[in-house]
Amino acid sequence: MESLYLLIPLSLVLAFVIGGIFWWATRNGQFDDMEGPAHRILMDDDKPKDDGNVPPGD
Repeated sequence: MESLYLLIPLSLVLAFVIGGIFWWATRNGQFDDMEGPAHRILMDDDKPKDDGNVPPGD
């Protein structure tokens, strides 16, 4: 029973810390664009860039 006097305040503090971190992350834009990077990797140009070192015909 005495352990509840420690565990309940500890769990409340932990819940407030997790809530504060989540609030900070949403305010700083951590969750703004979740699909952009996934779409960008699919729309990547697969052709290699011409660097001028490869002779034509090879």
